Amino acid sequence: MNAGHGNEAFVAFEHVQKSYDGETLVVKDLNLKIGQGEFLTMLGPSGSGKTTCLMMLAGFETATHGEIRLAGRPINNIPPHKRGIGMVFQNYALFPHMTVGENLAFPLEVRKMSKAEIEAKVKRALDMVQMGAFAGRRPAQLSGGQQQRIALARALVFDAELVLMDEPLGALDKQLREHMQFEIKHIHERLGVTVVYVTHDQGEALTMSDRIAVFNDGRIQQLAPPEDLYERPENGFVAQFIGENNTLEGTVETIGQGNCTVRLGDGSVIDALPVNVSRAGERTLLSIRPERAEFNLDRLPEGTHTVKAEVLEFIYMGDIFRIRLRIAGNENFVIKCRNAVGQRRLRPGEVIDVGWLPQDCRALEAA
Repeated sequence: MNAGHGNEAFVAFEHVQKSYDGETLVVKDLNLKIGQGEFLTMLGPSGSGKTTCLMMLAGFETATHGEIRLAGRPINNIPPHKRGIGMVFQNYALFPHMTVGENLAFPLEVRKMSKAEIEAKVKRALDMVQMGAFAGRRPAQLSGGQQQRIALARALVFDAELVLMDEPLGALDKQLREHMQFEIKHIHERLGVTVVYVTHDQGEALTMSDRIAVFNDGRIQQLAPPEDLYERPENGFVAQFIGENNTLEGTVETIGQGNCTVRLGDGSVIDALPVNVSRAGERTLLSIRPERAEFNLDRLPEGTHTVKAEVLEFIYMGDIFRIRLRIAGNENFVIKCRNAVGQRRLRPGEVIDVGWLPQDCRALEAA
């Protein structure tokens, strides 16, 4: 799990471990390289180790073992304020007694910049987040979205080459959060700054990132661009955590180069892509995305294996229909289909044939 983005690693974690009590490792042998200008997201559930990794990079936590490097130099023993890293937190962390302009000027004053230089940088940073008219206001006079823009501007104001963001949009409502995702993404593209972003929101990660490191239990489960994570999950945890996913349990019957057959609990045999199964007789968990399963079988190649399914629910959602099925004992198998002209509506209790392309059905290790 140490592929970089580009040739040189701008940020590198080398065999990094972290324990708070001397016994339990919350980060286990992390090896990760982040390229200059990359937007990398650390994604995972609470307690997976992602925020601890961010805090070690920022200098607010110390690695128990291993080395963290920034632009080629070790930074384990460099205090946070000397690392030259911008930080954006969920709670904004703005000084309430200072105006917006004073909040942005503060990190520049600490760096002993001239008054003229400070004024120019503050103006540029505020314009960058479209908040140029708010320099004289205090944080309490701003909305949550405006405060988050100011927090972002403060992280960028001293030309930091690396900006760390810890759940920065978690306190915003859904519509504003989605708007800010694109704002941050566009600012990143414009400036070319390196961003390490922490979230538990997989939609946010898919929208914004060049690559995503999926964390669970202190380890990276998979490190890949968003499309690879969604389309080609390497294990059951990633398949379940990224997007919506159907699973079916079965036993590998035959296995060859790039294909295997799996027998389900109801006796059905289907084709699948062997991802991390290796022999006949092995138990497997099949992973199929809801939009990849079809009951309009004319859309599938002739000879595709299909399974019998009972319709349990047919839900109208405007642009799509969401259909819940019972397949081989699983009562939560979901298909999503487009609300197209002439699309037949299914009735609960109806038994239909369902199929999918073998490459869209991934045979993963059984949990």
